[in-house]
Amino acid sequence: MKKKVKLLVVDVDGTMTDAGIYYDEHGNELKKFCTKDAAGFFAAHKSGIKIMVLTGRECAATTRRMTELKVDYLFQNVKDKLSFLKKFMQENEILKEEVGYIGDDLNDIPPMKISGFVGCPSDSCIEVREIADYVSNVKGGYGAVRDIIEYLLREYGEWDRAVSEVYGIGI
Repeated sequence: MKKKVKLLVVDVDGTMTDAGIYYDEHGNELKKFCTKDAAGFFAAHKSGIKIMVLTGRECAATTRRMTELKVDYLFQNVKDKLSFLKKFMQENEILKEEVGYIGDDLNDIPPMKISGFVGCPSDSCIEVREIADYVSNVKGGYGAVRDIIEYLLREYGEWDRAVSEVYGIGI
């Protein structure tokens, strides 16, 4: 088995959302997040995995949802995800093998290439699907992130324990 992921980097648009960008009559950007992803985030935390949300856009809705999900790191408006992630890994002494990356489109490929595990939604671009270690059968914005985290934690034999601890259910 590969070294355990310690940091999971997650893209927003097309991964946690359906890739749609909505604007209200005042010009505010709106996003639709899938509540199913929360189970994955909470289970990952219970397994000791830190979560970084890394996105090229900036949106108040993203800030609000990531606060609710208690992500460890939220970085928005990052245009060069590769350089940003490389620097973060160096400063925090994180090895490639300890990084997981969940994304869906061409701008995610460079940081995916410096990650030990790559997951993506079913509707990701072909170039991403070709390099992914796991392609979810779920589309972005419909619980793909939860599915990918569940896959990863099952590989470590930690899903059932983590979910049981988070939700108080014996599975």
